[in-house]
Amino acid sequence: MHSVNPSGEWYSMPAFQAVVFDFFGTLTRSVRRGPQHADIARALGCDPDAVLSVLDRTFQVRARGHLGSAEATLRWVTEQAGGHPRTSQLKAAVPARVDALKADTRLRADAESVLTAIKARGLRTALISDCTHELPAFLPGLSIAPLLDVNVFSVEVGRCKPDPLIYLEACRRLRVAPEECLYIGDGGSRELTGAAAVGMTAVRLAATDLADHLVFDSDEDFVGPSVASLSGVLDLLDRQPALA
Repeated sequence: MHSVNPSGEWYSMPAFQAVVFDFFGTLTRSVRRGPQHADIARALGCDPDAVLSVLDRTFQVRARGHLGSAEATLRWVTEQAGGHPRTSQLKAAVPARVDALKADTRLRADAESVLTAIKARGLRTALISDCTHELPAFLPGLSIAPLLDVNVFSVEVGRCKPDPLIYLEACRRLRVAPEECLYIGDGGSRELTGAAAVGMTAVRLAATDLADHLVFDSDEDFVGPSVASLSGVLDLLDRQPALA
C-alpha cells in the first residue's frame, strides 16, 4: 500500500504485527509541570527554580537510571540545587514525586479506545518511554495498562531513545522484527529518527495541544508521515492488514 507523507512524496506502508507507542505527549496530552513540583522542592529545603533547572538539564542521565534508586536520584538532584535533605525528607518526597508526575499526566481521550481497537485487530502493543522512576510506579494503575503487552522504560534498561537497543528490546519482548512494527510518537528524544533507523515505520503524532509540551531533544528534522490524532493510527492500520 502507498500513502503520501507531508512533503508530498509517496512511501510504502508495510504490514504490521505490533504498534509501539511513546507515552508522554503521545498516549497522554501535552505535559507541563504542575505546582506539586515546587512544593516538593520547598519541602526539601530548595529553591523550586533551582530544582527545576537541575531536572531539565539532567533528564537524560536520570532517565537512564545512572544515579541509582529513586531516593538516590532525588538526593543527587536536591544537592545539585544546593539542598541538604534529611533521609526522612527524601523518603517522603519520593512518593510525592510519583503523585506529582501522575498529576501532570492526562491520557488522551481516545488512548484507551485506540489501544482496544488495535488489539481487536490482532496486533500486539508496546510502550517505549524515556522516563525516570515515577512512570513505572504509576503506570500499572492507569486504564491503559492492561492494553499494553510490553513496557520498556529507559530507567530500567539503561538506554534512552534514539539508542537502537531500546527499540530492539521492545521487539525482543514482542517477538517481532522491527520491520513489523509501527512506531507512534510526538518526536521527543529524536525517537522517530531512532525508530526508523532500526527498521520500524515511524509516524509523528502532530496533535495541536503539543505546542506547549515539555519535551527534550525534539525530532525537528523528521520528515516522515504524521497523524493529527491517535485515532488516525487506526486509519493507517485499516489500509494495510496485519501479517498472518
